[in-house]
Amino acid sequence: MFKQPEQKHLWWQTGVIYQIYPFSFADSNGDGYGDLPGIASKLDYLKDLGVDAIWLSPIYPSPLADWGYDVSDYKAIHPLCGTMADFDRLLADCHEKGLKLILDFVPNHTSDQHPWFVESRSSRQNPKRDWYLWKDAKADGGPPSNWLSVFGGSAWERDETSGQYYLHSFLKEQPDLNWRNPEVQAAMLDVMRFWLDKGVDGFRIDSLWHVIKDAQYRDNPPAPHYVEGEMPAYKRHVGAYTGGQPELHEVVGLMRHVVDQYPDRVLIGEMYLPIEELLGYYGRKRDTGLHLPSNFQLIVQPWKAVEIFAGVNRYEASLPSFAWPNWVVGNHDKPRVASRVGPEQARIAAMLLLTLRGTPTIYCGDEIGMTNGNVPPEKVRDPVAKMPGSGKPGRDPERTPMQWTGGPGAGFTTGEPWLPIGPDAEVVNVQVQRDDPKSMLAFYRRLLSLRRAEPALQIGSYLPAGQRGNLFAFLRELDDVCFLIAVNLGAARARLTMPRHLDVTGKVVLATEPERIGAEISEHINLGPNEGLIARIKPCD
Repeated sequence: MFKQPEQKHLWWQTGVIYQIYPFSFADSNGDGYGDLPGIASKLDYLKDLGVDAIWLSPIYPSPLADWGYDVSDYKAIHPLCGTMADFDRLLADCHEKGLKLILDFVPNHTSDQHPWFVESRSSRQNPKRDWYLWKDAKADGGPPSNWLSVFGGSAWERDETSGQYYLHSFLKEQPDLNWRNPEVQAAMLDVMRFWLDKGVDGFRIDSLWHVIKDAQYRDNPPAPHYVEGEMPAYKRHVGAYTGGQPELHEVVGLMRHVVDQYPDRVLIGEMYLPIEELLGYYGRKRDTGLHLPSNFQLIVQPWKAVEIFAGVNRYEASLPSFAWPNWVVGNHDKPRVASRVGPEQARIAAMLLLTLRGTPTIYCGDEIGMTNGNVPPEKVRDPVAKMPGSGKPGRDPERTPMQWTGGPGAGFTTGEPWLPIGPDAEVVNVQVQRDDPKSMLAFYRRLLSLRRAEPALQIGSYLPAGQRGNLFAFLRELDDVCFLIAVNLGAARARLTMPRHLDVTGKVVLATEPERIGAEISEHINLGPNEGLIARIKPCD
């Protein structure tokens, strides 16, 4: 039996985070873009859903070359999102309703229209020249190194005024900051303090892995398994020198030190890394790294039981003793989970997200089973999809507006939406699902309610209970309460016999098939296609 040590768990450990893509959540003024007053109008929905915190993708002024991730002013609000007064009201309303508010922090790069970069590129002698990464051309006039942009092409852009190249890990409109410069460090840490002083509850740090590059600008080595035409050009090289440098841990330490000056705040870092490398960003001890380095296993791994179960177990076994796990199944950069694994398996994904040990993050719209939207070429907004020869749909399909109702505008806007409304909005929307006990929304609400009511599902231990074929199972236990979670990741019936040392006598308390609720279970777990269940069982000895 697992006995929880005497310690107080923080809100970001017991709670559930809900990511909002602001331009696509709720439009209050009919201009077709979601905004802060629109978000404020939906707080009761979020509270009723059962989440504890909202994370907002960027709301800062921006030319929108990369839809908010090209920031031109870190201490203001984009006019499309509203005003600073709107933000202050939203923050106050969140706190009044017991919700936390987390902001996106974009430290790797600014917009090329940010005043810092305008100064930096004005001349080689400008005091802010070294705030960005400038480098002379090679002898042949070409880029300083073979570094590639994540979005395609060289990561170096030649500036005609000075004849030098500046680095951009993403678009040329997103020049990279020089985090080796103490003045840049001080300015960006001051940005964090500005928002923390206002009362925000933490930050999700965008593209953190890229923040520190090799000081010698060495060429990246070729990737041995790269396949031309089947993989993004960016994968042509191993990113040995374009991110993840040892000094990055020092930068994370600086950010953590700032956040720790404010009680009860959280620092989340976006990095798509192998688990073994990701875990290093928790820091060497409890107070030196990120609270939550984002764990994207449920997004990037093949949706096969043997791989998902092995990944979960490896993650659990490898976590530092002081570290807290976290899980994500969807976000604004990856295809929606209902499109990625199918509508039936989307319920299994939700069950895993909300029962595995650690902090879960829900992407807006996943709770109603939204799928990728259809965005015709003339409506495309994402620069990735507009790249010559891209042939990719980009990230617009997972960013289409939240579907609140059927009809024109789907309850998102009374105007022309900035991205097309999804084709299934008439049947996949909050209004239709709110009173349907078999809907995805009802399923999410039941999962969140059970999680909130049972500390074992929030802070209890994790114990693997076996895997066979497409079925795997695990336990969550705290004191004298134990739950068995079993899921079938396949489209055929599956059976798993529990290990002899586990007494799984008990009853189903929640299931993808409601008729299973209340049924007794034994050592033989039988699940139908795409089925999952949660059962309260006897605690382990």
